[in-house]
Amino acid sequence: MSQGDTGYEEAASERMAMENEVQERVDAEGNRWRKVYFGGGAHFQNWLDQVRELRGEENVATEEVDSRGFQCFEEGGEKLYRIWVRQKKSD
Repeated sequence: MSQGDTGYEEAASERMAMENEVQERVDAEGNRWRKVYFGGGAHFQNWLDQVRELRGEENVATEEVDSRGFQCFEEGGEKLYRIWVRQKKSD
């Protein structure tokens, strides 16, 4: 498939639709986590630094995500990440 084909665009659209469904998770200890960011590169590091400053290191987790279907990340060998924030019991 050439870069001009829409296959990559369709794959990225499908992956983004699937990613938009991922909003919360519960860990083995029963803690609820909310996704606050999905992406990579310098933007990821900026978000991570800010979220850690606001919520504290212990309330922030990262998760590497498979970059297949995102042409620019695949070709550049860049990684994609989710940033999760632990929800307070009252959230």
